[in-house]
Amino acid sequence: MKAMILAAGKGTRARPLTTILPKPMIPLIRKPIMESIVEHLRQYGFNQLMVNTSYLSMDIENYFRDGHAWGVEMGYSYEGIMEGNTFVDNVLGSAGGMKHIQNFSGFFDETFVVVCGDALIDVDFDQVLAFHRARKSVATLVMRPVSADQVNKYGIVVTDDQGRVSKFQEKPKIEEALSNNANTGIYVFEPEIFDYIPDGIEYDIGSQLFPQLAELGIPFYGIALPFQWVDIGSLQDFWHVNRMILNQELPHYPMPGIKVAPQVWCGLNVKADFSTLDIEGPVYIGSSTEIQPGVTIKGPAIIGAGCLLEQGAVIDQSFIADYTRVGGIAHLHQQIIFAGKVISPEGIAIDLSEAGLNWLIDDKRRKDIITAEKSLFNEFLHKDMLL
Repeated sequence: MKAMILAAGKGTRARPLTTILPKPMIPLIRKPIMESIVEHLRQYGFNQLMVNTSYLSMDIENYFRDGHAWGVEMGYSYEGIMEGNTFVDNVLGSAGGMKHIQNFSGFFDETFVVVCGDALIDVDFDQVLAFHRARKSVATLVMRPVSADQVNKYGIVVTDDQGRVSKFQEKPKIEEALSNNANTGIYVFEPEIFDYIPDGIEYDIGSQLFPQLAELGIPFYGIALPFQWVDIGSLQDFWHVNRMILNQELPHYPMPGIKVAPQVWCGLNVKADFSTLDIEGPVYIGSSTEIQPGVTIKGPAIIGAGCLLEQGAVIDQSFIADYTRVGGIAHLHQQIIFAGKVISPEGIAIDLSEAGLNWLIDDKRRKDIITAEKSLFNEFLHKDMLL
């Protein structure tokens, strides 16, 4: 069966993580969001997957390649152009991206599924497809109720008692919302859907295609199901979802690694004498990480692969990216260390090098480890040169 994963967006609400990663590649413990989506689709027999890409497209394509490692076939539809030596994004919108693929090869020649590349889901696709086919629907979306104060964050769906969509509101004001059934970004379509998507322009499923279908009276249905749907749209969502995984609140996302103590999991080849550490779970420690005696780790916390935590360091409710060296006097409380930056839960980022803190926290692979003395010397030398 065929499916499409929407992966072309810039993920601006998840910055600064998405300054160097496309949102579908944001890591949850040890793997990108989109990897879990691919695995879930394969579980239900979807073995031909098209992915539309644009922003930082090669990060996605180089990771998944042809999909064989996941037991599927994967292809990509790049939305952009090359000007000189620079790639320029030219996104077509969710519906426009579908139409671009269809115009190229007629790929969607049967009932197909479309999902967003930035949400963890465990929806029962067999149930969704049965509902769709029983109603001879052209388009079916999966809904889930949200609280009244959250309706302005989602596409809101109004249906009759048979599930037929009579109105679709894209992120309405709270006082104007006509229901609390939210669009989850999980869709089933028939190839006929392309009759309602214009060629060559940016066109969106939620804000343009669905209101049009409802207005025209096209067979368009919504099914409300109880399932796990964790949208990772912002930096706060990143924090929340990783904590849910660490606390084992997502049954379809088991903790990786080996459990070495209550609420403590490790990857392979971790170098640590746990009797000399103060660890309070839940904590995940990536493979080939070294933790020196006297380190304190208070969960929920994630330590990436290949890290070095020096004696005396305190990691408190923080996320440490792969290959990070944390100096012994560092005390990190609710911080993300990622791509040479320290990032607060509110998204405030400090460049460690620009702030002169790379003697304390840096890439462990760096040969010229910067000491505090050298950092201060360089700072004074630089000031002297400016005079």
